[in-house]
Amino acid sequence: MSREGIERHREMSFLWTVAFGIFTFLFVRISRWLYRWSNPKCNGKLPPGSMGFPIIGETVDFFKPYGFNEISPFVKKRMLRYGPLFRTNILGSNLIFSTDPEVNFEIFRQENKSFVFSILESSNTVFGKDNLFLEHGNIHRQIKQITLHLLGSDGLKRRIIDDMDKATREHLRSKASEGTYDVKDAVASLIISYMTPKMISDLKPETQKKLMKIYKNFNFDWFKSIFNISTWKALYKVLMARRDAVKVIQDVLKKRKATRGKYGDFVDTMIEELEKDGSIFNDDYAIGLIFLVSVVPQEATSTSISLIMKHLSENPKVLAELKREHETILQNREDKKSGVSWDEYRNKMTFTNMVINESLRLGNTAPVLFRKAVNDVEINGYTIPAGWTVAVAPPVVHCDPQVYENPFEFNPWRWAGKDVRGGSKTFVVFGVGVRQCAGAEFARLQMAIFIHYLVTNYDFSLARECEVIRTPIPNFSNGLCFNISKSPE
Repeated sequence: MSREGIERHREMSFLWTVAFGIFTFLFVRISRWLYRWSNPKCNGKLPPGSMGFPIIGETVDFFKPYGFNEISPFVKKRMLRYGPLFRTNILGSNLIFSTDPEVNFEIFRQENKSFVFSILESSNTVFGKDNLFLEHGNIHRQIKQITLHLLGSDGLKRRIIDDMDKATREHLRSKASEGTYDVKDAVASLIISYMTPKMISDLKPETQKKLMKIYKNFNFDWFKSIFNISTWKALYKVLMARRDAVKVIQDVLKKRKATRGKYGDFVDTMIEELEKDGSIFNDDYAIGLIFLVSVVPQEATSTSISLIMKHLSENPKVLAELKREHETILQNREDKKSGVSWDEYRNKMTFTNMVINESLRLGNTAPVLFRKAVNDVEINGYTIPAGWTVAVAPPVVHCDPQVYENPFEFNPWRWAGKDVRGGSKTFVVFGVGVRQCAGAEFARLQMAIFIHYLVTNYDFSLARECEVIRTPIPNFSNGLCFNISKSPE
């Protein structure tokens, strides 16, 4: 072999050696990275499970659509393999799923001690990095107290029930004249129509109309698979809605503080809080709370009412019992032209609340409740590391045949003689404890009033078949449309 050939051979050998060394180095580094991803650090024993693929975790499996009357295959499959506690990673967040009612109760019992309310990191994009959902302790208590001033029992009696009643009557009358309508979309508009003036009452008609349209665009269609184009469209829509709504609210707050006008709305309440000595609120908190109270109630409540109508259309015995209860209310009412009273809602609608509970149990509009561990927590022999998020899965308990016989059957009578207003270890549709949803009573009242006028004045039926799928939030694939008409006198 010539000297040139020998040199080329040496060069090639050297290059192959370097390439092999780089490959080996990368292989070792990537292998270590994959190992660390699959086996996160923990000061104790992590629950079993899989972290999925690097970066995306098991996000794809989690968001796969599934039927309305089934437990999430993602959760069910892992329960069978790993048990009631398992670890995973979704949307970049390390999670421990809990499907055990006793463990769930312990997590809620340690609220604001070892666990605090949380949402997935990716959701901060929607609600804002400093959104009020994440506040806890004294700030959360004050936020909830202010919210209950409007949405709690006293606020509903004094400030909302009459307008809710009137708006619901007019809503159903209008839709009956049209003949067919998409329930979820229309009920969301209904709630926004009477709540927006309660929040900000001095808007010009064109500004109010604009703000209501903005609120309507803020829904939860974005909480789906990140690999679906519609998810990104919905995400863009809600981001623009939040930006535009915040701008309107900022202008209102600035003007109101300058003019010192009083209008008896929620903005007044927020300004009073801002001006209290030692107030922990600032303008950003006030704007954030006004926005959240304006948009959050319409999404879950409109979905729940849609599901109630669907259940009633499919269960004539339930509908007949509801009609009997509400006809009795009408007969016993002194003023036949008056609307639903607070006493009727709280004391005369026993079966109605059983129907509401059963629909909420099956609906599971909040399929996952998130809490974050603030320190290492030992539960059932496992360690939940500080900083990890716990995902409580209420549907597993709500559809457990050992708790609810024939769990996927719509059977309001299963609630006979039981507490139909509070939460428990086996019924957490509104959460439990200090983090129980501040809008729970509002949602129940709206459902009850809607049912009252629906069953006493109208005939209704599904306009077309609608498959309800979960993604994991209930989703009406082609809209939930009903035929509706005035009942014969």
